[in-house]
Amino acid sequence: MGSRGWAAVTLGALVVALIVVAAVRVPWSAPPAPRADQLAALRDLPADAVARGRAFHAALRPGSYGALALGLLVALILGLTPLGARLVGLVGRPFGGNWVAEAVLGGFVLVGIGEVVTLPLGMWQETILRRYGLSTQTWGSWTLDLLKSYAVGAVIGAVVLLGFFGVTRLAPRWWWAFLAAGAAGLTVLMTFVFPVLVEPVFNKFTPMPDSPLRTNLMAMASADGVPVRDVLVADASRRTTALNAYVSGFGPTRRIVVYDTLLRDAPSGEVEAVVAHELGHAKDNDVLTGTALGALGAAAAVCVVFLLGSWTGLLRRAGADSIGDPRAVGLLLALAAVAGLVGAPLQNAVSRLIEARADAHALAVTHDPSTVEVMEQRLATTNLADVDPPRWEYLMFATHPSVVERIAAARAFARGER
Repeated sequence: MGSRGWAAVTLGALVVALIVVAAVRVPWSAPPAPRADQLAALRDLPADAVARGRAFHAALRPGSYGALALGLLVALILGLTPLGARLVGLVGRPFGGNWVAEAVLGGFVLVGIGEVVTLPLGMWQETILRRYGLSTQTWGSWTLDLLKSYAVGAVIGAVVLLGFFGVTRLAPRWWWAFLAAGAAGLTVLMTFVFPVLVEPVFNKFTPMPDSPLRTNLMAMASADGVPVRDVLVADASRRTTALNAYVSGFGPTRRIVVYDTLLRDAPSGEVEAVVAHELGHAKDNDVLTGTALGALGAAAAVCVVFLLGSWTGLLRRAGADSIGDPRAVGLLLALAAVAGLVGAPLQNAVSRLIEARADAHALAVTHDPSTVEVMEQRLATTNLADVDPPRWEYLMFATHPSVVERIAAARAFARGER
């Protein structure tokens, strides 16, 4: 059996592994609250807050979906026509057609085109965030954060591009095996390094001072059997008025992170309810589950790319001689964009189920459904949530249960039904 046959067999094994991990680790049996209970929760929410959240999201949609559509269109034009390959060739020409220059600089140019084209829509969205009071940034700080994100993306992108085209040159027939292992390994590595190398680029983290709240948060983590290094406070207020907390990292890098806005605007009981939800993710090893699914998915994607590499018609359309030709960068970006859009509904469905399980954990830990409900209302009001979004939007893009689902679940818990 040749390399294509082994790649197909490996792809099948990876897909089976993905299914097994998802079947075992994702709480598929957790049903949402009945729709009647959700509508009752909706009626009980402040009408002005509901209307404001809906107006905010209605104002955001043209920019959000416009950027999504425009970015996809640019990716398809650069990847499924010879234009992307020609641009990569032009970038590499001053370097004598060196493959490193074509792969890295060519990749940067193609990604940069998409970023520049969608930048006005991103600026429009920022003006809406300011109009509704959710953004606290100046244009200077917004631009600095944008440049930081570009820099982080450039470093990761350079590593990926160098690795991909370097290995395809060294092992023309079996590169898929090495890169599948490398993609899985990089996914796992990022789980460990992201909290300590990337998060500090965007926020300043300071240890939470000794206080009853810190003691309670550490005690909650201990009771859950979740070892954490520290409780940190993020200076989120320099960017937003939104409230949030999360448990970041895995193993030795795990820590509880609380937004300073949450500490400022919410009482301790609600802060504990938010953190209890986040500790639920850690207790159920949701980061490990996500890492495993991501690693398997990344390895499977490499196998798919290898198998598509024999589709001469696709390569000809992209203006590349082979999938290992740096002029195929545009094609790879186009495939990634399409795969991301097609896979989003399933990924988000899995995310909603996992988030609902974390909600249930918060209720079980706090034994205080009324505080959880008040906390959900505060988060919805301050973060300008669309508490009951359109069904199509919910299924396509929602990563969390809706606010009315979460409130209805809290009320069901209070009645002893969950």
